[in-house]
Amino acid sequence: MDYKLLYTGKTKNVYELPNGNCLLLFKDDCTGKDGVFDPGENSVGLTIEGVGDVNLRMSIYYFEKINAAGIRTHYVNADLANTTMEVLPAKVFGKGLEVICRRKAVGSFFRRYNEYCTEGQDLPYYVETTFKNDALGDPLVTKDGLVDLGVMTSEQYDSLKAQTQAITKIVADDLAAKGLDLYDIKFEFGYDPEGNVMLIDEVASGNMRVYKDGQYIDPMTLNKLFFA
Repeated sequence: MDYKLLYTGKTKNVYELPNGNCLLLFKDDCTGKDGVFDPGENSVGLTIEGVGDVNLRMSIYYFEKINAAGIRTHYVNADLANTTMEVLPAKVFGKGLEVICRRKAVGSFFRRYNEYCTEGQDLPYYVETTFKNDALGDPLVTKDGLVDLGVMTSEQYDSLKAQTQAITKIVADDLAAKGLDLYDIKFEFGYDPEGNVMLIDEVASGNMRVYKDGQYIDPMTLNKLFFA
C-alpha cells in the first residue's frame, strides 16, 4: 500500500490518505492464545483466513445503521475488495479508552459483583469505561476519574454514555430480530477537532457477547449466523 503507515495494530493497520482521512486495513490476524481464538486476549494468537473480511462487512452494516440514526461515527466508506475502510481522523481519549455496555450480568461484571447480583441478571444498559492498558489489565475508571485526570470533559462523558446506550440498543434490536440476544458489547470512541465524541474502530462479532436460546455463540459461529 502506497499510503503512509500511521499505526500497526493487532487486527488492523492505519494509513494516512491524501484527503486527510485515514484508511483502516482489516487483517486476518486474531487475538488468542495457543492457536485458539479469544477476543478477550491482548495478543495476536492466530490467523483465520477471511476474518478481516467478515469483521469489515459487519462493521459496514452497523456503521451505516448508526450513521442513519444520526449518531456520529468515523465511518466514511469501505472497499470490500481490498478489505479497507475510509474513516474520519479522530483523537483517542487519553492513551485509549474502551467502553462496555452491559445488558446482562456476566463475565468480568459478574466476577466482580456476584455478591450483589445473579449470573445473567438483566442490567439497564450499564456503561463502564476502562483504560486500554494490557499490562494493567485494562483498569476500570469512573466518570469522575476521567474528568479529574483531564482525559475528557464532563460533557464529553455524558455524550459518550448516551451514544453508547443508543448504539447498543440499535445492535441489540437488530440481533433480536435474528433470534440472537446481545449480553454485552465493547466500543471505542474518539473525538474530532471540535471535541465532538464519535464512535471509532469497528463494530464486529469479536467485540460482543451474544447468546442464542441461552447458549453462548462464539464470534466465528456468530459471523456464520449473521451472514447466513
